[in-house]
Amino acid sequence: MSQSIYAHHHEGVLQACEECGLVTPYTEPKPGYRAYCPRCQHGLQSVLATPFQPIWAYGVATLIMLGLSLGFPFLSFSVQGLSQEASLWSALVSMHFASNSLLAGVILLCVVILPLIYISFSMQIYWHAYLVQKGKTIEFRWLKFFSKWVFRFESWLMADVFLVGILVAMVKILSLAEVGFGPSFWAFCIYTLLLVKFVSLVDSSWVWDKLTPRLATPYVGAGESHLQQNHAVCPICSQLNAIDSSECCRCTGAIHKYLPATSMQAAWAFLLAAAVFYIPANFYPIMYTTSVGQTEASTIISGVVLLWHMGSYPVASIIFFASIVIPTAKIVSLAYLFRQAGNPRSLDKAIKNQQLYRVTEFIGRWSMIDIFVVALLTALVQLDELMAIKPGPAALSFAMVVILTMLSAIAFDSRVLWQQSSAAHRE
Repeated sequence: MSQSIYAHHHEGVLQACEECGLVTPYTEPKPGYRAYCPRCQHGLQSVLATPFQPIWAYGVATLIMLGLSLGFPFLSFSVQGLSQEASLWSALVSMHFASNSLLAGVILLCVVILPLIYISFSMQIYWHAYLVQKGKTIEFRWLKFFSKWVFRFESWLMADVFLVGILVAMVKILSLAEVGFGPSFWAFCIYTLLLVKFVSLVDSSWVWDKLTPRLATPYVGAGESHLQQNHAVCPICSQLNAIDSSECCRCTGAIHKYLPATSMQAAWAFLLAAAVFYIPANFYPIMYTTSVGQTEASTIISGVVLLWHMGSYPVASIIFFASIVIPTAKIVSLAYLFRQAGNPRSLDKAIKNQQLYRVTEFIGRWSMIDIFVVALLTALVQLDELMAIKPGPAALSFAMVVILTMLSAIAFDSRVLWQQSSAAHRE
């Protein structure tokens, strides 16, 4: 990476890549640039061209759109003279009273509550960083406390997945009834786009550097890695700490020690649990559809086949890939990566395994599409005996598959993929 992208060099201060563990000198990128790990190309830190204003502007706009998404009619549909209209909030309430409290809770948490907390806290911490840059003294205690949790929410912000689920659900309903979109639906579309943009702007490592400078770590040198077992990394602020530290010396967060056995045990446990839930998720009905007194059960694969025969090829393809291909590929990919851990591998092989892990971790959340589809249909289509949709036992099992595979990927310490390649690289 060309040194021209760097604005400041901090003498004696080091940083470590959270993915491959390589220790390098810390240099702050220039505004508008991003620094990458020279070995695995993982993004280490990015600096916005104007660091503070975009965070506040996008944050306020996103919160406004979130409020508008909840307060007005969201969707409506009519069939044989009967019509039903629902806001997003009333849809969640309907799920709760229809004995689908868990599904309603997952949607409320991933689409509303966690994004609200994430945006609000990120705006606050950037504001405090701005005050520090202006020379003012602030109290860090509550910032340190909330940072331990809030920045870990990013993988669980699923407004974009929920929006795709809405569109798929509407295509399914179109074959049964007329569908209308209320003002809150369009507000939710804007909210989703703004949230994705906001998350891309936040860099917890950089903002912590503005709050308080990084500290030098003795007995650690550039070019070393986690294999030397002489340091630990804070996953919140990226500060290197002494190996015997119990908490980060800068933000007091839990440090990221290299414990491969513990990491692999947790990762395998979550993955095996997901594989167990994957069986009933595919063989039991995911929803029951009642139409004119007749109730029909459908599994995930039968729903895909039905959509295909109806000519809804794009939607059938989305459901097939999101609900069948992706969960299967993620379980197989994670099992493969876990088997690779600690085995002698070349540098090129380690890089390829790292890239596979990144893709696997990213796509896993999109399997929630089918769960969101079932939840929405359950909330909207409730016209007594004329037409009604209820979730089947596979819905909960499939949700557990998605959640457990995400937890498995999070528990996995990808630095184990570099255990042998680091030694080979130094030679």
